[in-house]
Amino acid sequence: MPTYDYVCDGCQHRFELFQPITAAPKRKCPECGRWRLRRLIGPGAAIVFKGSGFHQTDYRSESYRKAAAAETTAGSDGSGSGKGKEQAAGKKKQTSSATESD
Repeated sequence: MPTYDYVCDGCQHRFELFQPITAAPKRKCPECGRWRLRRLIGPGAAIVFKGSGFHQTDYRSESYRKAAAAETTAGSDGSGSGKGKEQAAGKKKQTSSATESD
């Protein structure tokens, strides 16, 4: 059974009422006794998943985690990031000098 929020337009009394879905909305305020009670429309109940196994990263394999950790440590120390660019630049110089000598 859901819990409904109510507010009285006469005295501004707010409260929650636990009642079946099939029950008619209440109209009389329990605080002031006037017939100015209004049921509020709420956002609804959200589903909350607690614990591990509900996120994409929880499903990753152990080998993936190890490779990702190795990649982040190699990129953070700076040793592996510039090496490939230097090698590519060296190959470019070798090919350009070879075509000039012909």
